[in-house]
Amino acid sequence: MVRRIPVSVEEAVPGGSTNAYVLGSPRVLVDPAAGPTRLDVDPGSIDHLVATHAHPDHLGGMAAFARESGATVWALTHHRDRFREATGLEPDRLVRDGEEIGLTSVSVLETPGHAPEHLALAYENDLVVGDLARASGSVMVGTPDGDMRAYLTTLRRLLLRDVDTAFPAHGPVIRSPQERFAALLAHRLDREARIEATVQAGATTLAEIVDRAYEKDLSGLESAAERTVAAHLEKLAVESRVRWDGSTAGPL
Repeated sequence: MVRRIPVSVEEAVPGGSTNAYVLGSPRVLVDPAAGPTRLDVDPGSIDHLVATHAHPDHLGGMAAFARESGATVWALTHHRDRFREATGLEPDRLVRDGEEIGLTSVSVLETPGHAPEHLALAYENDLVVGDLARASGSVMVGTPDGDMRAYLTTLRRLLLRDVDTAFPAHGPVIRSPQERFAALLAHRLDREARIEATVQAGATTLAEIVDRAYEKDLSGLESAAERTVAAHLEKLAVESRVRWDGSTAGPL
């Protein structure tokens, strides 16, 4: 059983809340966005603590739960320092892709893209996906944390898995995960094609590319759009499809 607990957070996130999850036995608490009182979870019932990634809206209650529960705190082996900097905690245990969280039947999948240390938690045929996907709309993959090449690779990898239900960090559960992963992949590839075409047509700055590559009103979202475009440009540059020096783009 997977228990979903929406928690209001101060950060600007879709819907104004972050979903924490309790799953497995012994129990694993994923993304404690607030402390025990606001999360309405008995610290004594929690055996393990893990975050899908180190963004503030996923970690607000990590230190409080670690202190009050005595639960084992987990982090990815090669992102230990990033976890420590975000939480002020030293993880008790380190985990790699494919390994289990204790003796819980909850296993870790490394799913970089939204953030370099992003992970998902597999439990039976369900998947807690953090900011990898939402039931509707896209997720933020933008500089400096986002890596578009890694994100698309992650989506392709998950398309090969048998997933019954996906549990995202924001919004309702995803009942048809494979369709959603495929839609997100198609959306990103379509956006990439628009950005590449815009650069080939002469746009050079992030503002110019955003203005030409997006067909909707982005009032108030210009910065996020520019960060997303920059992540696409980094991918295109690595693939030798455009020129990008961090501020100016151009055709090769």
